[in-house]
Formats: sequence, structure tokens, C-alpha cells
Amino acid sequence: MNNICNCDNCQHKLCARNVPIFSSLDAEEIQNVVSLIVHKQYSKGELIIFEGSNLESLIIINEGRVKAFRHTYEGKEQILYIFSAGDFFGEKNLIINQEATYSVEALEETNICMIRKDDFRRLLKEYPMLSFKIMEELVIRLAHMEDLVENMGAKNVESRINGVLLEFAKKYGRSNSKGIIVELPLSREGIANYIGLTRETVSRKMSLLQDEGIIEMVGNKKIIIIDIKSLEKSVE
Repeated sequence: MNNICNCDNCQHKLCARNVPIFSSLDAEEIQNVVSLIVHKQYSKGELIIFEGSNLESLIIINEGRVKAFRHTYEGKEQILYIFSAGDFFGEKNLIINQEATYSVEALEETNICMIRKDDFRRLLKEYPMLSFKIMEELVIRLAHMEDLVENMGAKNVESRINGVLLEFAKKYGRSNSKGIIVELPLSREGIANYIGLTRETVSRKMSLLQDEGIIEMVGNKKIIIIDIKSLEKSVE
């Protein structure tokens, strides 16, 4: 069950300060945004939005990670995006009154911030730069979708898997003495659903990367990339 609280009383960090679309605002303007925000908390596995639903708020990830997904005609889950702290969704219905085109599920305990449609539209009028920031983000997402289609249609299995490991390393990795530690946001099955492969193929190829000394698997949700140059070379 999700809980609701006002931003002023929330114990989490003020999410507006950490959201790229609000980066052009000064301290007073940020406070104006914060005054409009309501928080909700979701447990792992809870659905935040359903495909086809009418959203009444812009939703921003404060803490945690979520997956945006659809189901194919065969009933298979296709993961489209992984959203983490600072990312947002729900903008389509707020701007052009379009229903949600995907469902969103919490991958872990997740805190979100919501700005109601009317308040969000008023912010766009008061701060025109927000519109440009949102457009920048949507262009990035379009490029991501184009890459996703290209990867599933043209690239071989090794390139798909190595490419997604590099993507996760860029977003979630941190350096240590052995290489880059990556907290994987998805299980093996989730990775398979993200890049259009089977879970068995993903597991087999990752085991091969470990045998070759390129990565080291630490449990099911963590890896260490030891030789990132080899991964990069394979996707060129």
C-alpha cells in the first residue's frame, strides 16, 4: 500500500533540487515547485501507473528505481525504460492529454513526487525554460528507443548484452580497485525482456564474460566490470 505525505513534512531530500528539468530555477523558484509537490511511497512490485490510464500528475522519481513496460501481442513483457532518481514520466497526458502508453512498476522501495496537471501547466507558463528541459529529455528518450529497436533488430547477442551492461555501468556504476561495481536494476529475466532475448541466453553469455575475466558476478543483482574496454570494443 502506498503512503502519501506533503513535501514539507517528508523526511526524504527535496527532490526538485535533484531533477534535471528544474536545474534552471533559482532557490526561490525551486521552493515554489516544492510547495506544489506531494509524495507517495511504493513497495517493490507495486504498479505506479497502468497503460491506458489517465494521469493527473507529473511523476518524478525521488528515490528508488522503476521499470516502464508494455506487453507484446504474445503476452511477453517488453521493458522500455528504467527510471531512477531525477527521472520523470506522465508528461504526455499533462501536455497533450494522451493516455499512458506504458505501465510503470517499482523495482525496489520507491519514493515519488507528484505535481498536479493544473499546477504543472502553470509552472510551464511561469518558467518557459522548463518546456525546453522537458523537450531535451524527450529527445534523449526518442534516441534511446531508436537504439533499442536497432539493437534488437540488427546487433548480435553479444553486442546487445555488452551494450546493456555498459548502459547500466554509466547510470549506476561506481569505481573501485577491481573495476566498476554495477548494481543491476533488473534480474536476468528483466535484462532479457529489456533487450529482446531469453533469460537462458543472458545467463549463459554473462557466465561467458565472467569466464573470460571481463566481468565478475557478485550474486544475482551486482557485477564488477573488470575490463570495460573489451565491452566497449564489442559494441562499436
